[in-house]
Amino acid sequence: MEVLFRESEGTVASIRDGMPDPPSLNAVRTLIQILEEKGHLSRRKSGREFIYSPKTNRRSVGIDALRRVINTFFQGSVDEALAAHLASRDTQIDQETWARLNALIEETQREEEKP
Repeated sequence: MEVLFRESEGTVASIRDGMPDPPSLNAVRTLIQILEEKGHLSRRKSGREFIYSPKTNRRSVGIDALRRVINTFFQGSVDEALAAHLASRDTQIDQETWARLNALIEETQREEEKP
C-alpha cells in the first residue's frame, strides 16, 4: 500500500519496483489480489496490464491498522498502548508535540462530556 499511496497507482511490476527488498512478482500479485478482495484496491485495464490504485486514503488505513494493533496486543486498551509507546527508549517527544497531544486529549474529554 505504501507504494500506491506514494505513487497513487501502479502495475504489479511498478509496485514491486517501488518496494525495498522486493519479493517475487508472484508474491506481489498474491498480495495485490488479497488487498483487492478486501476492498482496499481498485483496478482498471490498460493494454495488457492492470493498473491498481488505493480505494481508501492513508489516514483511514492507518486508523484501521492502529485499531487492530491495539486490539491484538493491548486488549483494546488505548492507554496501555500509549503507555507502552511512551515507555520505549526510542520515543522522543518535543514540547510542541506534548502540547498538541494535551490539546487533543482535552478536546476529546470536552466532546465526551457533552450531553
